[in-house]
Amino acid sequence: MDKTDPDITFDNEGICNHCHRYKRVATQRLIPLDQREKQLGFLVAEIKAAGEGKDYDCVIGVSGGVDSTYVAYLVKQLGLRPLAIHLDNGWNSELAVANIQKTLSALNIDLYTHVIDWQEFLKLQVAFLKASTPDGEVPTDHAIFALLYELAAKHGLKHVILGTNVVSEAILPEKWGYGYFDWRYIKDVQRRFGTGKLTTYPHFSLAKLAYSVFVRRIRMVAILNYVHYDKKEAMDVLQDKLGWIYYGGKHYESIYTRFYQAYILPRKFNIDKRKAHYSNLICSGQMTREEAFTLMQDPVYPEKLLEDDREYTIKKLGLTEDEFEAIMKAPNKTFLDYKTSHGLFEHAKKIVNASRRWIG
Repeated sequence: MDKTDPDITFDNEGICNHCHRYKRVATQRLIPLDQREKQLGFLVAEIKAAGEGKDYDCVIGVSGGVDSTYVAYLVKQLGLRPLAIHLDNGWNSELAVANIQKTLSALNIDLYTHVIDWQEFLKLQVAFLKASTPDGEVPTDHAIFALLYELAAKHGLKHVILGTNVVSEAILPEKWGYGYFDWRYIKDVQRRFGTGKLTTYPHFSLAKLAYSVFVRRIRMVAILNYVHYDKKEAMDVLQDKLGWIYYGGKHYESIYTRFYQAYILPRKFNIDKRKAHYSNLICSGQMTREEAFTLMQDPVYPEKLLEDDREYTIKKLGLTEDEFEAIMKAPNKTFLDYKTSHGLFEHAKKIVNASRRWIG
């Protein structure tokens, strides 16, 4: 990590705030090695008991990527009965579709696919591009979480099993990506730069989130924090057991994500997300700094494929070349330039972190 994160700080020994945060979060959220087997057993028993007599006992999100695919594999190994949820936002690569189909077929997992209203969704994506913030993936991420809560509630389930994890995903500067839980932020961007109303877009307000968590008692479970999760080892298992095929980059199962991370972020915002991804793997002992620096010498993505993605994305979003270039040249902003619930979320996080030792 470096000063492309505007909020980075270094202590007297040259160690940055992200390394310190990783250690803190790992202590809070990773189950200690000597307790993992027992705690995982308690968790599985809890999920099975809550789902007794129902068609499923949990829901999982699937994108075709490493983390979500390994979660699908793991929960079946643990004897759980998941319903897989997939958001088709119009940007799936053919490889992503094939990976999802092979995985769920091999594991005998039922799939619910929500096909989003494309015309409504593309307008929201364009609105976020025009907002000129580096968190253009918020429309997809928010809709995914909304669907996970919605389907869990519909089937009377108490557990949503996530692929989020500390060892590969704890480091991400706030100003590189904020807002996937913040409906107020999404509404403000849509109001300023969008057209039409969001009538079918899956979403949740703060009140609805609180209802799901405190009334329906739906629990988000980062199950990969309960096991030894090594990214490379996981990929080897998926390739050997399920015939899964790697995409060439984190979240590159989506054409839009691939283009956004490999083209828009570096060129418009001077952000290379590999810095965060590799830093996280260094902190968790899965990569050395020397290996990371060597990998950083490679292009983010092959130039020819980037140009193909550029042409495809501009056309699919209904933009002209001039409109896209105007977006790329517009002054950069952050979520702080818009109406958000950031203050409320920060306050809630402090309460949750302070009470983890009592509430688990």
